Amino acid sequence: MDKLLIRGGRQLQGEVTISGAKNAALPELCAALLSAEPVTLNNVPRLQDVSTTLKLLRNMGVTAERSESQPDQVTLDAGKVTKPEAPYDLVKTMRASILVLGPLLARFGQATVSLPGGCAIGSRPVDQHIKGMQAMGADVKVEHGYIIAKATRLKGARITTDMVTVTGTENFLMAAALAEGETILENAAQEPEIPDLAEMLIKMGAKIEGHGTARIRIQGVEKLTGLAPAAAHEIIPDRIETGTFLCAVAAAGGDVLLKRANAGHLGAVVDKLREAGATIEAGDGWIRVKASQRPRAVGFKTSEYPAFPTDMQAQFMALNCIADGTAKVTETIFENRFMHVNELVRLGAKIEVDGHTAYVTGVPGLSGATVMATDLRASASLVIAGLVAEGETIVDRIYHLDRGYDQMEAKLRGIGADIERTK
Repeated sequence: MDKLLIRGGRQLQGEVTISGAKNAALPELCAALLSAEPVTLNNVPRLQDVSTTLKLLRNMGVTAERSESQPDQVTLDAGKVTKPEAPYDLVKTMRASILVLGPLLARFGQATVSLPGGCAIGSRPVDQHIKGMQAMGADVKVEHGYIIAKATRLKGARITTDMVTVTGTENFLMAAALAEGETILENAAQEPEIPDLAEMLIKMGAKIEGHGTARIRIQGVEKLTGLAPAAAHEIIPDRIETGTFLCAVAAAGGDVLLKRANAGHLGAVVDKLREAGATIEAGDGWIRVKASQRPRAVGFKTSEYPAFPTDMQAQFMALNCIADGTAKVTETIFENRFMHVNELVRLGAKIEVDGHTAYVTGVPGLSGATVMATDLRASASLVIAGLVAEGETIVDRIYHLDRGYDQMEAKLRGIGADIERTK
């Protein structure tokens, strides 16, 4: 099993290029199921979750190939889908597999999807997905651990979810694109990955309005076209990878230019980093971060976009561990998202947890130790802590990291970090 060995105490200098967004790539790969023609995507990151999604799609009969001349370009052809199902052995490692439900049901009138697995940060119930598909006229039942759904043709409906759900909004968006009549999504998620998916679907012929707001209108069409390489949809930059590198520089110190980054998707994160004392400049497709002093502690509460993202909570906690002062961190999205706390404490952090709130008192420095990643973003927080800790830090179970970060250790080495992957 791979580990990361980090020798801390080095400032970060130089340039790093941000990869395509994992949370945009996964639904957009699944959206290729909506067309019988080839669909090409650019800026597809090389991640374990992307590989799993491609394997899942190929298992259905989709051909999916990365371009040899342009490695971040993937072309998918769902013209000959033979098995509209997502088996447990492929779904168990990734919750986002539920995203095949909407497109399969919309185009083929049937879908058999295993109840998803994935990381252990908390429950993400699929009942909202099921209720939405039922509202659109599907017959849905859960048997032997599988969602079994059928529909002659989905009908437009008004869908109001009990909670804001990103994957739910994406599933309904894809399903409604081919449904008969108009669908209105109320309480829709507004994360940047939603309008990016909608823009891709619009290029394929979908009729969508209001994406990026809490109310989306979709007028169903008979069929969607493909996307030729010349008209390929470009996946947006990964805002969480961007935020993670910004946090790393703010913690370790230095001056780094992030290329292919979008500051407009990171308003709350950038505000908090500036509050912590980092200097941040941004332009079209770039962000520059400079940090020359010990950060100040910053408190925050996670919530749905555009508020502070739960996917940046762990990284900011690592920053707060060596900050001046005490920060109150409240997690409102996932109930188990403080599993990195005990590992940060092993490095010398002072953190007290009371329910969904953590109180982080900054210390002048951390000391290297062996720690274990428990989920994707927790692993990133341990890497950040390792970059500032004195001596050697070993981060175990980094398969979590590989699910959502494209060659993270290589990118960090490129800006001066002493970090290597070991067996």
